[in-house]
Amino acid sequence: MIEAVLPQASLLKKIIEAVKELVDEANFDFSETGIRLQAMDKSHIALSFLHLRNDGFSEYRCDRSQTLGINLNSFSKILKCAANDDQVQIKATDKAEKLAVSFESSSKDRVSEFNLKLMDIDIDSVDVPEMDYQATVTMSAQEFARIVRDMMTLGDAITIDATKQGVKFSTFGDDGDGSILLKHGKLIDDENNPSATSVEINEPVSHSLALKYLANFAKAAPLSDSVTINLIEDAPVMFEFKISEMGHIRFYLAPQIEDDNE
Repeated sequence: MIEAVLPQASLLKKIIEAVKELVDEANFDFSETGIRLQAMDKSHIALSFLHLRNDGFSEYRCDRSQTLGINLNSFSKILKCAANDDQVQIKATDKAEKLAVSFESSSKDRVSEFNLKLMDIDIDSVDVPEMDYQATVTMSAQEFARIVRDMMTLGDAITIDATKQGVKFSTFGDDGDGSILLKHGKLIDDENNPSATSVEINEPVSHSLALKYLANFAKAAPLSDSVTINLIEDAPVMFEFKISEMGHIRFYLAPQIEDDNE
């Protein structure tokens, strides 16, 4: 038996919204320690990794490890039936064919129940090795979303340059070009200063990335005050959004390959 309860449906809504634009369906791995999801987009350029610890739920039970295949768009439609402050419960029996999803209003006077058909999804897991990144940028998640939105008005790709001076985002398009430099500042571990930018750098690094993927990553901005960007040459860039005190979403994106013929 699997059972997990979150006090507010808004959190689960944001999590699914952040992932479903990249992948249509995914396996959720339930274990005693929590829930994990790993999914690659169809182009095999972007990898999503979700981890939710068991202690982040108001109630959590997993009698034995199980993998549940879920259509994320269908799950999102069901979650939209919940008010943001509804308590949400998900349940599944051993070898279940459906996921039971229920919502209870904060006033306890309304309970909604749904069943979502589970899927048999054959997906190979991808091992992501631990790496010593050349540069780690920590910045406001909302500022990151804004920069991505601004850059998309001019180009299809964004270049991220991390130096001791700070982090620079730039784009080039047929109609013009633009750049935004966030200077390195002391990152204060304080909720009152979520906009500070910190750059920990061993050596300068630069990557060009497709903006359409970053626009999808930015959908995770409502989950976290900050985003951490880890860069290293000749490897995917990792974007991490902390989820409250219960886990994180990580996105890995392969850099664009320069075409010498252009």
